[in-house]
Amino acid sequence: MMCGQKLLSLLVAMALLALTVMAAEGGKTEKTGRKERKSDCGEWQWSVCVANEGDCGLGTREGTRTGTDCKQTIKTQRCKIPCNWKKKFGGECKYEFVAWGECDLATGKKNRTGVLKRALMDATCAATVTATKPCGKIPKTKLQDAKKQKKEGKKRNRAQMD
Repeated sequence: MMCGQKLLSLLVAMALLALTVMAAEGGKTEKTGRKERKSDCGEWQWSVCVANEGDCGLGTREGTRTGTDCKQTIKTQRCKIPCNWKKKFGGECKYEFVAWGECDLATGKKNRTGVLKRALMDATCAATVTATKPCGKIPKTKLQDAKKQKKEGKKRNRAQMD
């Protein structure tokens, strides 16, 4: 009699398990009323950020996209141009620069290169850039020595006259 009860309990448990699985799968029936819409809209193409005032700070950028079924083809987005970034290379690109190189005496300028460190969203930035600036004052040791000698000669002559 015990064996019969165990067998019956096992059958009831198996039946409950089967009903639970079938109920779970029954809830996952595909919705026939809705069909998935594939959008014919293209990717958003964003313009560069234009500051509201001056060269940096808060501004806006315009996004456009193409497509026949697009509800929205143009939109404006708020953006920010950091004020400490080099505007020469685009206000949306930040570069890490190496030290200034030696002065090129032929051109009177020195160079340094920068590698892209960070770019704001959707910005097109060059991977590396080169900055150039004038060398500034170039020490002319021969001329300075000659001037010192002239000054010292004048001082001696004054001292003798007095």
